[in-house]
Amino acid sequence: MKRFIEEKLIAWKGQADRKPLLVRGARQVGKTWTILDFGRQHFDRVHRIDLEQRPDWHGVFTQDLVADRILSELEILLNTEIRPGQDLLFFDEIQACPKAILALRYLYQERPELHVIAAGSLLESAMREFSFPVGRVQFLSLAPLNFAEFLLALGRQRAAEIVLSSPHRLSDSVHASLLQELRQYLFVGGMPECVLSYARSRRLREALDIQTNLLTAFRQDFAKYRPRVDPRVLEAVLKSIARNVGHQVKYAALSDQGTPPTAKRAFEVLGFARLFHNVSATNPTGLPLGYSASRHKFKAVFVDVGLMQSLCGLALETEYGKADLLDIYQGALAEQFVGQEMASTGQEELYYWSREARGSSAEVDYLSVQEGAICPVEVKSGAAGRLRSLHLFLRTYPQSPKGIVLSMAPYAELPEQKLMFLPLYYAFATGSGWVR
Repeated sequence: MKRFIEEKLIAWKGQADRKPLLVRGARQVGKTWTILDFGRQHFDRVHRIDLEQRPDWHGVFTQDLVADRILSELEILLNTEIRPGQDLLFFDEIQACPKAILALRYLYQERPELHVIAAGSLLESAMREFSFPVGRVQFLSLAPLNFAEFLLALGRQRAAEIVLSSPHRLSDSVHASLLQELRQYLFVGGMPECVLSYARSRRLREALDIQTNLLTAFRQDFAKYRPRVDPRVLEAVLKSIARNVGHQVKYAALSDQGTPPTAKRAFEVLGFARLFHNVSATNPTGLPLGYSASRHKFKAVFVDVGLMQSLCGLALETEYGKADLLDIYQGALAEQFVGQEMASTGQEELYYWSREARGSSAEVDYLSVQEGAICPVEVKSGAAGRLRSLHLFLRTYPQSPKGIVLSMAPYAELPEQKLMFLPLYYAFATGSGWVR
């Protein structure tokens, strides 16, 4: 399957002042496969060391962290030579050996010609155990397949090119076809195993069964957090995040299994596992958006739209057949999709606008930066006259060039109201700043 992160990996390989690369992402999003595929295409050999599978190799990192000694011992264990400049050294599941993360600093300082990639699923938790080598590593994040990658996996090359292009008006037949493809994606999601199964069989039920298995695998990690967090609280918070996409997170409402501080700890743990993206409320008066972001007022977007609908227990026989994609799960599935697409462009954190005033509260789903300007983004159906919060935003912040509405409707512009209507399948372009 084609993954867009490959272009970033190629760019990293060619950098003059290249540092070890740490690839982050939730379990089962394809980190191992993607790195191995990249390594086989662009290096003579790939030396993969799975530090979760081989705890007996952790001893390499318990002594001094001299690069030459580490490489020498690894060559003995691998029974082969590691050739800097020709080979890729890949530490998989590096979070299982925190001292190996620290060793990346010394590999960079003492053997800068060596190409080193590390990957892990619970890295943030592991990195809290010691002083992390800030400035000595580079980071990349891998998410589930976005909609364009999903289309490529299904052999729909031209459709993928369209949703990656700058938005424009399409024929009615092409528009309807893309919306039907999007309907499939909303339920299959972007987890590689689910996409691969659906691409081979075109049977939705098979993908849904795999989602159930993946969620079971996520839950198996819960035991690792005892006694810090009760697995029952983690389960409750996990479901609450999935079922409340689009709503402000309030710790007291996340779980009935414990106190708000307990729910907060569970929420943080799931964040370390990269099972959701924060969507923080911010004041859109200037860039960067994170400068004025609130630490106390935020929403969450789940890691994957397919896993989200599985956790929510949507009735496939009724929800899949709804004519308007924004009617599915009261619009939450569409809002999840847009947030997920925006995050797949490389944004670590997303933002929204909210104003609470007596008798006139307002909220805009997302904020997008387009050519250096902040644009409000609404995910909803309906005529321009019903977009009260969007119109209020544009009046409050006249420097914003336009408001973007993502819905089932075809592409259209209302310049007199500073509005642009985009079909949902253009969500990636909204996040990447390609809307003109």
